[in-house]
Amino acid sequence: MDKCSFCGRSRKDTNLLVAGISGHICDSCIEQAHSILEEEMKKKSSFDVGELKLLKPAEINSFLNQYVIGQDEAKKYLSVAVYNHYKRLLQKDDGDEVEIEKSNIILVGETGTGKTLLARTIARMLHVPFTIVDATVLTEAGYVGEDIESILSRLLQAADYNTQAAEKGIVFIDEIDKIARKGDNPSITRDVSGEGVQQGLLKLLEGSVVNVPPQGGRKHPDQKMIPVDTKNILFICGGAFDGIDRKIAQRLNTKVVGYSASRDKEDIDESNLLQYIAPQDLKSFGLIPEIIGRLPVLTYLNPLDRGTLRRILVDPKNSIIKQYKKLFEIDGIELEFDEDVLDYIVDKAVEFKLGARGLRSICETIMIDHMFHTPSKKTKKLTIKLDFAMERIERVNMGRLKAS
Repeated sequence: MDKCSFCGRSRKDTNLLVAGISGHICDSCIEQAHSILEEEMKKKSSFDVGELKLLKPAEINSFLNQYVIGQDEAKKYLSVAVYNHYKRLLQKDDGDEVEIEKSNIILVGETGTGKTLLARTIARMLHVPFTIVDATVLTEAGYVGEDIESILSRLLQAADYNTQAAEKGIVFIDEIDKIARKGDNPSITRDVSGEGVQQGLLKLLEGSVVNVPPQGGRKHPDQKMIPVDTKNILFICGGAFDGIDRKIAQRLNTKVVGYSASRDKEDIDESNLLQYIAPQDLKSFGLIPEIIGRLPVLTYLNPLDRGTLRRILVDPKNSIIKQYKKLFEIDGIELEFDEDVLDYIVDKAVEFKLGARGLRSICETIMIDHMFHTPSKKTKKLTIKLDFAMERIERVNMGRLKAS
């Protein structure tokens, strides 16, 4: 009689008995083996800070160069911040009483210049838990929206609820400019999605033990909390800070009398005022001084010119054009773009002032008909011509693109 080689149960006592070369295994033993395998794989994939490979800033920068075009200044600052974070994680207590403090970083740049892409690319190479959080959903405790602690809930989830690993992770807070306070003066009424959120972020950025609801959401008295120490968590913040160039211009023009004033003004590149950004500009925009002090590393991203957009379209490992070619290659179709089509796409992105995000919107508009019809045909090669691209762009309501 056939029986399980592991537990010894006969065929009539099991739901399923799988036969092998010289034995059998029942469904119950398969389930147990699967759960054991999952546990073992989970242990192997868990974050082990002791096994961190310390990458030099130049190595981190060269990795970023594979995916992010330009923005050399921001990549340099980010590489150094992450490198120093690694060193803090590996720092041993040698009794000299010198404790390295973390340097949280803030990235300022127009929409579509690559702030979130930089953060996502860093996530590709990191061996520490990493999460991206949108600041626009955060509100002061007790109001509709997410509490500040939900940031750490997401980090815990990224760390498979390994608290020790999460306490040495990296958090990217996107759209930090959206929580700027609504007026220049401290509010006497509640600013629940602005100044109130900034006040709540202070304890996270500086370093303190925060009680976090494990599944996120609202806290309630009977819920079991997980204490998380944020002392070793690196925070990277990013925001477009739309209109901050006017604050910078006002500050640069304060010295309006004398020969040196006119000479200094001639040296200012008015086409890219973000390169002159300083902490006082963030204060003028609406960030409170306490939060600026906890984000000591301030850098900027340059606006994307035509040449940079052209390279973004084709050069990176995951460039938009390479993605489309891969999509068609899966269907056995060789896709090619004429050079003048690529130039046209870039020209339209510049015209609509959409940044790098606009490249995909324009490409989708051009490619949608081919992506719909071509897989059903026996086409082996497809070449996108300029007249077809122009006809598609002119036919579609471009107001939809401008609003995206």
